[in-house]
Amino acid sequence: MPKLYSAKIILLALKRAGFIIISQRGSHIKLHKKQAGKNLTVIVPNHKEIALGTFSSILTQASMTRKELEKFIK
Repeated sequence: MPKLYSAKIILLALKRAGFIIISQRGSHIKLHKKQAGKNLTVIVPNHKEIALGTFSSILTQASMTRKELEKFIK
């Protein structure tokens, strides 16, 4: 099974990539970034482990690949 990340690690990586936290409602944290004339909004659930499908959705919302995100993790 592939390595799963926590919300804390994903949020830190997204912040390093230029996203800023806009709001939180319950356990869901909303981040925002303007990129190439687009407004990107990413919703990250604040869980200890993010499910693989949810992680894939976060990458799609952020317009990033897994490798691009992992560059900001290390």
